[in-house]
Amino acid sequence: MFNIKKISPNMAAMLAVCFSLTVLSSDLAHAVDTTSSNATTVPPATELLIPDSEAWAIHWQATNITQKHSDFIAPYSGTNSLNPHGGMEETTDTTLFLGLRLWSGAEVWLNPEVDQGFGFDNTLGVAGFPSGGAYKIGANTPYLRFPKLFVRQIIALDGTNEAIAAAPNQLAGSQTSNNVTLTVGKFSVVDIFDTNSYAHDPRADFLNWSIFEAGSYDYAADPWGFTFGAAAEWNQDWWTLRAGFFQLSSEPNGKITRINFGENSTNLEVEARHQWLGHPGKIKLLTWINQGRMASYQDAVALGQATNSTPDVALVRRYSSRAGVALNMEQEISSDIGAFARLSANRGDKETYEFSDINQSISAGLSIKGGTWARENDTIGIAVVMNRISGDAQKYFTAGGLGLLIGDGNLNYAPEKIVEMFYSMQFSSTATASVDYQYIANPAYNQDRGPVSVYSLRLHANF
Repeated sequence: MFNIKKISPNMAAMLAVCFSLTVLSSDLAHAVDTTSSNATTVPPATELLIPDSEAWAIHWQATNITQKHSDFIAPYSGTNSLNPHGGMEETTDTTLFLGLRLWSGAEVWLNPEVDQGFGFDNTLGVAGFPSGGAYKIGANTPYLRFPKLFVRQIIALDGTNEAIAAAPNQLAGSQTSNNVTLTVGKFSVVDIFDTNSYAHDPRADFLNWSIFEAGSYDYAADPWGFTFGAAAEWNQDWWTLRAGFFQLSSEPNGKITRINFGENSTNLEVEARHQWLGHPGKIKLLTWINQGRMASYQDAVALGQATNSTPDVALVRRYSSRAGVALNMEQEISSDIGAFARLSANRGDKETYEFSDINQSISAGLSIKGGTWARENDTIGIAVVMNRISGDAQKYFTAGGLGLLIGDGNLNYAPEKIVEMFYSMQFSSTATASVDYQYIANPAYNQDRGPVSVYSLRLHANF
């Protein structure tokens, strides 16, 4: 399935360093475990908790995703099409999580990251893109970025005192169950909004963009998925209210090089927590509105017809707004099985600004832990998703228009339907490997092209 000759020397070097560090960190963890007589019975997430809060912390992760897709039928292709003759790509990212406690309840985090690699066809050709490790910008050689620099302040209210485990971007300590949490700086909107216990982290669970996020959620982000902004969370016993204000790119899918809230996104989410037959669950309702210079599909098509040319959204942009909504549900069924579902939609009259060319999306799936086959830390994931675009968008792409991720030069419309399955195997407390399969029918909403199968191998290490 995978050809080792296609792995670049730079990527190979990065992987060698990553897994050398993994072995070292695993040995250190083993040394810690053996100093305690009850180390095997203490959960890993809490075994290093101490009564006093952590003053600082360093965490690290590295992830490589190698993907290959099958050949498929395609009578025509456009600028943003998936190559019908198959292809193989890989992405590697390694991140440091550097945290420092500023004062009581406040911490600052910096995440330097080195990235390398591409998604299929420079991350084009499928609205529900199959690699969560792929950005809209790539490079053959490793390059350094600083995607996150933010301050978090937790303001205690009342309720019980709860232990907080050490984790990337989270210092160990404690906090009251009822609190207000403020986050300011540069980070990812989906660090806070649209989270889900079973489908949210492409380094650990599902890889498809429209499964680990709500497909229609056009959240503020640069081409790597990060932006400047602020969020506030009011946490009470069984509910949370979140609000956030973030910077959009100066133009759709553009880089963010300085702080400027002329183009912006306002987000509001309500979360309700409950118990069902003794098992926890959550329901979240998210709304957002983006404001910036964006084009109407109708205006682009009309100008194309008037000038006898291919419609181009860049020629008809003006300051406007676009709103959307998402329903996000998760439910533990048993200690080993969890279920999730998302439904999302946005106004389909205007172009997508940041995320993907999806106007309506519905996804659902299961996450199954390996306790029943004596592999407690292994996970099986199964999910399905169906993505749609509006009638205005269909006319635009049929006339040859290009979106953020799609554009075949023509369109014989049908909903994009995707099935994803993965098995994640944990080799140690610091290393996992996953195999993943995705079946994509009507890629880019085009029933003249496909279906296509995507095969993936994911290697992940952390400490």
